[in-house]
Amino acid sequence: MRIIADFLLGLFTRREYVGLENIPEEPPYILVTNHLSVFDSPLILTVCPHTPRAFAASKHKRNPFYALLLTLMGSIWVQRGEVDREALRGALDVLRRGEVLGIAPEGTRARGPYALQPGKVGTAWLATRADVPIVPVGITGTENIKHNLPQLRRTDVHVVVGQPFRLPETGPVRTQKLREYTDLVMRRIAELLPEEYRGVYAGGPRDQSFLPTKR
Repeated sequence: MRIIADFLLGLFTRREYVGLENIPEEPPYILVTNHLSVFDSPLILTVCPHTPRAFAASKHKRNPFYALLLTLMGSIWVQRGEVDREALRGALDVLRRGEVLGIAPEGTRARGPYALQPGKVGTAWLATRADVPIVPVGITGTENIKHNLPQLRRTDVHVVVGQPFRLPETGPVRTQKLREYTDLVMRRIAELLPEEYRGVYAGGPRDQSFLPTKR
């Protein structure tokens, strides 16, 4: 899947990767990112040297193509709009097995101006329960692919990987603290994005400490 994603994205995108050296040499860890389009998941496959498992909305089971593709990628099916405890347990098992979990903490794709929306507490809950590092990733440009592709135009896509970090607590954590830690996670993503993509997390400085790697 990684080889296929890399080949196809190479046909219709120009990619710039920044901070790839920040990805841990060994899992487990949680890779968190903003979510702009359906092309984000295959893009992450080309970024991460390990095999990430990710959540997928149960509604995609109705589409035979998406259902097959997401199943082959080892996705964790989740019911959107509710606390899906079975999905959370599945994600926790992924981390406890020493694998990589990929999450878009917003819980859905950004709309309109494609800016960050408030994050949900699931990421903070998993990170504190599993006691694993979090790797923030900021993506820009994938929202333009669906417009440029029919016109046979390549799209500039940028991926910035930030430094791994851990939350201040582990184990069972109160809901209020989880909300605070969720904001911390989202701000780590926001600082990797241009101002216009930061949405409700606007106002912080963008991290300029990395040199780009183009593909």
